[in-house]
Amino acid sequence: MIAIAVARAIAAGFLALALAMVLPAQAQQPSANAIALAKEIITAKGGNTLYDPVVPQIIDRARSIFLQSNPTLGKDLNDVAAKLRAELTPRVAELINDGATLYASQFTEQELKDALTFYKSPLGRKIVAQEPMILDRSAANMENWANRFAEEVISKFRAEMRKKGHDI
Repeated sequence: MIAIAVARAIAAGFLALALAMVLPAQAQQPSANAIALAKEIITAKGGNTLYDPVVPQIIDRARSIFLQSNPTLGKDLNDVAAKLRAELTPRVAELINDGATLYASQFTEQELKDALTFYKSPLGRKIVAQEPMILDRSAANMENWANRFAEEVISKFRAEMRKKGHDI
């Protein structure tokens, strides 16, 4: 479950960056109020917590690379990693700002206000609470379906190839 959450956080960060590169630039920058509303939406949806593991994961990955090349530096690398986590974790705000700017550039301020009202409502909070479980189960269902479907396709391939005189 933690691995799925971590993977989602990384994917969300990369998605935000990818969207920033491919979405057409607007004629004007979103207003500060629109960006602030979008940040509130991200927080109401729990999106800010998805970004939290990104910085520590990158730091741990870098530490692991150095550790592989020189295992005797483990203690010092751990100390540096801890220092960097404390120093660099606030940089997650950059990802949240980027995501908020993307939201704000795609929705009007009124739409953002309406969305925020929804996400703060009991139904909106319930959707936010239930969505991770629904997505996890949906992914598992999709994997099971895909496996069954692949077996069906393979069986059909074999049957059709037998008709053509091939035994596969």
